[in-house]
Amino acid sequence: MRTVPEFSRGFAILALAITAGAYSGANQIAAQTKSTPASSQSQSKKPATTPATAQTPTPAPNSPVSTHFPILLLAFGPPEGAQPAWSIRIGIKGPERMDRPNYPPVTLEPVDVQREGTNDEWTYRAKDSATGADVSVHLTRENCSPANEPAAKYTFRAIAQHAQIGTLNGCARIAAELFPKINNQPDPDDEDKIPAVLPADIIKFQSPTDIAYISGTKVVVGLAKIRKVAAQDGSEPSLSHDGKKLLYTRPDTKTGPDRSIVLYDATTGRSQDLVRGGVREAFWSPDDSRVAYLNYQDQKWQLYIFTAGAPQQGTPVFTGSLTSLHGWIDAHTLLASDMQNAYWITDDGRATQTTPLKEIYGNDFDITGSDTFRINPINSDLLLIAAPYVKAPAGAPTDQMGLAAAIFLYEVKSKRRTLLSPSDQWARHGEWSRDGVQVFYTRRLSATSYFVYRQLWDGSEPKRYQEGADLVVGK
Repeated sequence: MRTVPEFSRGFAILALAITAGAYSGANQIAAQTKSTPASSQSQSKKPATTPATAQTPTPAPNSPVSTHFPILLLAFGPPEGAQPAWSIRIGIKGPERMDRPNYPPVTLEPVDVQREGTNDEWTYRAKDSATGADVSVHLTRENCSPANEPAAKYTFRAIAQHAQIGTLNGCARIAAELFPKINNQPDPDDEDKIPAVLPADIIKFQSPTDIAYISGTKVVVGLAKIRKVAAQDGSEPSLSHDGKKLLYTRPDTKTGPDRSIVLYDATTGRSQDLVRGGVREAFWSPDDSRVAYLNYQDQKWQLYIFTAGAPQQGTPVFTGSLTSLHGWIDAHTLLASDMQNAYWITDDGRATQTTPLKEIYGNDFDITGSDTFRINPINSDLLLIAAPYVKAPAGAPTDQMGLAAAIFLYEVKSKRRTLLSPSDQWARHGEWSRDGVQVFYTRRLSATSYFVYRQLWDGSEPKRYQEGADLVVGK
């Protein structure tokens, strides 16, 4: 539960009335604000002069400088340079939530607010509840026009600073409509029922229709509600984007390194061996026209690509030694890693970006060869990573190797890392839905029991989804 600031709830509501009332006569603000507190409207209807029958009141002593500050606001800004568009909701307690297109919402913990001198300037301070990073929003009462709306006029100029994301410039407006449960006569018993952050269920999402997963040693394909066993023994499933074709890796010997990458046609039920030898981790390109995979050559795992219709013509793309292939970022770029770095590799063999794994994992997670990275399909800056903890959290379950494991999100540009799976779960092999807002992962319930769980990208609404492990999504 968030800590309630020292000022009372009634004082905060009075501040809202004063703030909203101060601008109720401005046509531009009235057009932006859907609801105005009743008390402000009633005050605006009072006669300008005191009736003759009224007694002249005794002058009151001078009041101290007001510490009222604007609340129920939306600070926002358009894209600027390398920074994305953004918005921050400021409620009774202060900044509550930050939103950016194609990123999960950032929950904020209000700290305090300060008015600067006698000027109409305020600085709100908060914490990023997931990372602990400092956040501030500086408001100045002045006309403000966003770069993408030069004709628009808003009441405040806003500068937001997030210690990881950076400085964001924009405007702010009164936005009481975003806080529908707050009114001028609240029930004191309902104080804790006012949501600090509006729910994330405004995101519309749909469950996948075509999936594949591992059940024991079997490779299973799910088309709508139909389940088909594609192979009795296999691993590393990869579905085409139309859900009709499945790639998987089949062991050809129980003790040797020889494997085959197999193509299964879900429509006909037929299988075809594509490449054999030291091969693994095949991934469809975004248009399903090509396949990237790892091939063991010259005593190291190298990146190869073949055209879907000509697997025998696979060619080496990156001959450096790799540990894992994580998939396509776009039509011409792949993500791979060794035990030290992650590499953004183009299909002509150039490593255009290299990021140390220690930078991605931080101090809480350990680097192993079985870790998986998955690129968000709507935002290539956002990675879903599955890795073991360096030190298991208290009460965390472990596997047969004594490792506790989790999934987390990593933003490549800002280096912001947020844990997704609860610490009381063993979680591995994360996967995105095609809409990019759902996360699937494998949870180990016992030595022989694995289930796929699903939750939204902000960690909300977790639930059991499918028995099995290593789920992948076609569409």
